[in-house]
Amino acid sequence: MHILGVDIGGSGIKGAVVNTATGELITERHRIETPQPATPEAVAAVLAQLVLHFNWTGPVGCGFPAAIQHGVARTASNISKAFIDTDIDALFSEATNCPCSCVNDADAAGMAEMQFGEGANQSGVVLLVTIGTGLGSALFTDGHLIPNTELGHVYLDNGMEAEHYASDAVRKIEDLGWKSWGNRFNAYLTLMENLFWPDLIILGGGASKKFDKFKEQLKVEAPVKTAAFLNQAGIVGAALFAKTKL
Repeated sequence: MHILGVDIGGSGIKGAVVNTATGELITERHRIETPQPATPEAVAAVLAQLVLHFNWTGPVGCGFPAAIQHGVARTASNISKAFIDTDIDALFSEATNCPCSCVNDADAAGMAEMQFGEGANQSGVVLLVTIGTGLGSALFTDGHLIPNTELGHVYLDNGMEAEHYASDAVRKIEDLGWKSWGNRFNAYLTLMENLFWPDLIILGGGASKKFDKFKEQLKVEAPVKTAAFLNQAGIVGAALFAKTKL
């Protein structure tokens, strides 16, 4: 089955048509800048633009930076707070004239990795962290997702919210070298390990492409791997989620 997968982020909204049987993108990925401010109406308009780009008329899966409960956004990270308590399934479906199913963006990335990537056939506890504008998380136990963990918002020992200290956006804003930033990110992963004792940690998002530049700074016990889909995991997982809703 082919489904349009979309990854809605704080800086970009990107999508591609996905073969949900294999996890492969069957079109080129297309990216549009996230509107500023990223209000519900503005994001819905860009999503409609993306759907139009692909001449798409079928189901759409959307990875979205929020805790999502039955299609309703309960939080809002790096987008307008006006999204809180908005039925985004309904909003996006109306804007695109396509049935849209929304899932937490990191949960989407995790679904892709657990089905087709580094987490396939992995038992025990798996933690996926997406490193981008914020820090997203997806937590699985024996392949089952615990949705909406949003672990980028935990507070570190230094009193700072994790994604305000160790996201890729912070690395860029503060002009940190990879080693310096890697030490910050290690503090975050160490806290995650002390809380959940994962058997495997998978890193996705934009910064995962530069893993070689900071892997020496990571001192956790669990093996750390980069997502097989890198920063395309959210697109693939969003399509997989939409498939479960059909």
